[in-house]
Amino acid sequence: MNDPITREWDTPEEDEAWAYLSKPALAAVDYTKLTPQDRRKVRLQYIEQQNGLCYFCKEKLSEGPAKHVAELEVNKKLFPKNFFDHPIHLQHNHDTGMTEGAVHAQCNAVMWQYLHR
Repeated sequence: MNDPITREWDTPEEDEAWAYLSKPALAAVDYTKLTPQDRRKVRLQYIEQQNGLCYFCKEKLSEGPAKHVAELEVNKKLFPKNFFDHPIHLQHNHDTGMTEGAVHAQCNAVMWQYLHR
């Protein structure tokens, strides 16, 4: 690391890490008060903030979930008919209603079915 004041770094990796860490955190919002259009906007903001990685499994949202998540069996009868039609979901805490991040549909299902989140 060179100079944290001027943000000049020795390697591109350090520079990329600084860019990630220096992003302002997206404030959680009440999912239950969002319109579908607002949910989309918030989801896109989380995707950008998370550098395209899933909040839960940390794999790229443009690809499938982590192997250990993908291998878990999900009871699709527990979810709305079109739940898996959308590959990226806006995860929210079901107790508080507050958003947490963008996740794969499979990760969202696993979080709900196995972790009750």
